[in-house]
Amino acid sequence: LLDHAHCEKKAASTAISLIFRYPEHPTLAIALARLAREELEHFHQMLWLLQSRDLVLRRDEKDLYVQTLRQEIRTGSEDYFLDRLLTSGIIEARGCERFGLVAEALPDGALKNFYRAITRSEARHYQLFLDLATRYFPLDIILPRLEQLLDIEASIVAELPFDAALH
Repeated sequence: LLDHAHCEKKAASTAISLIFRYPEHPTLAIALARLAREELEHFHQMLWLLQSRDLVLRRDEKDLYVQTLRQEIRTGSEDYFLDRLLTSGIIEARGCERFGLVAEALPDGALKNFYRAITRSEARHYQLFLDLATRYFPLDIILPRLEQLLDIEASIVAELPFDAALH
C-alpha cells in the first residue's frame, strides 16, 4: 500500500511535468490535466487506506525500475517527447498488470474491488499515452521505438532485485 501510494503521487507528477514541458500542445495539456487529477484522487484514496490501517506514508524511495527505464530516454526535442510518452505508457501498462494481479490475489471485499477499479483506470492511462504518441508521431516511428523500449524494459526487469513493490 505504501509503494502504491507513492506510485500514484509520481504518476500525477509526471502528467503535470509533461504539461509544463509541452504547453504548446493543448490536447496533451487537457488530457494530462485529467490524468493528473485522477492520479491525485487515487493518491488521496491511498492515503485513506493507509490511515484506516494505521500506516503512515514514509519518505519515498527511488524506484529503480522507473529510474533505469528513464535513462533510456533520448535527447533531442522530438526524440525526448516521443520517449517520454512511450516510457510513461509502459510504466502505466506495468502498473495495470500488477494492480490486476493484486486484485485477483485479494479475498472478496472492498480492497479487491478497489484494486479492480484501479486496474481499469491504469488500462485507460497507458492507452492515453499511446493515443497521445499517435497524435504527434506517425506509427512507423512509434512502433519500432516502442519495441526497442519494451526490449530494454524486459532486460531491466530481469535484473531488478525481488521486492514487495509495484514497480
